[in-house]
Amino acid sequence: MPLDCGATVVKYVLCLFNFALFWGGAAVLGIGIWLAADQSSFLTLIKFTQAENVQNLVQPAVITQSAYLLIAAGAFIFIVSFLGYCGAVKESRVLLGLYGAFVFVIVALEITAGSLAATYQQEAEKEIKTYMMTALKDHYNTQQEADALTTSWNLMQVRQIFPRGVSFTNFVFFLFFSFFVVWIKGQLSCCGVNNFTDFAGTPWMKNRTSGHLLPVSCCKLRGKLIDFQPEDQRCMTSPTDDNSYRMKGCYSRIIEYFHSHMEIVIGVGVGLGVTQILGIVFAFCLCQAIDNDFIK
Repeated sequence: MPLDCGATVVKYVLCLFNFALFWGGAAVLGIGIWLAADQSSFLTLIKFTQAENVQNLVQPAVITQSAYLLIAAGAFIFIVSFLGYCGAVKESRVLLGLYGAFVFVIVALEITAGSLAATYQQEAEKEIKTYMMTALKDHYNTQQEADALTTSWNLMQVRQIFPRGVSFTNFVFFLFFSFFVVWIKGQLSCCGVNNFTDFAGTPWMKNRTSGHLLPVSCCKLRGKLIDFQPEDQRCMTSPTDDNSYRMKGCYSRIIEYFHSHMEIVIGVGVGLGVTQILGIVFAFCLCQAIDNDFIK
């Protein structure tokens, strides 16, 4: 016996939504596997596109770490959306139940994390600052020895990530390797966690060019900012408030950014939460409709 009108609408909404997520997850997973298996072809592709100005960011460690991140994210999206799509198409209560349970766990974790962050705001901010400092001290290095964390720090510290006229290839590149920086629109203009003295004791300090007091990403840049060309060539050796962001810590700038864009943050969070809850409700409603239809 066919499903009633309401259940049919729910079925096709789940199908369309998860079909799009399925192919998106498959694409991310495929790109991650490609980067992990064959970095040379990716580097060759970059050379033959309009992305020459990002080649100084394409270090093997960055590609490898980003590949693993893409594989993990793509595989998770792929599996969850597969359950939702196939469960709706085949009208399988088992697959729909698994899909609803997965999404429910995700929502529960998000609510728990948000509640804890709101309840223990000062402690959460302190832990974030501590984590940022530890990551900087342990991993930040020169551009020649850069990994994904170093690249993300460099991009976060500059004033603007995407100047006018940036190519689509560049956009895709940064979307994969600096998604956090893209989301905050690269408007931090900062240096270190608190200020430029945070780079003392980092791997960058050991491998830096002699006489440099701060990385070039802390300088005010000219031209295409991802080329990392300082306006004042003396910035790294003689930094001032006029030629660098030496005293503007990234931690305080991130907090300021979130506070000044709280409406957007709340809107995105509410929109994501509503979408996920609708997915749970639709999945279990369709399960119930299938069960009733089976009984009839």
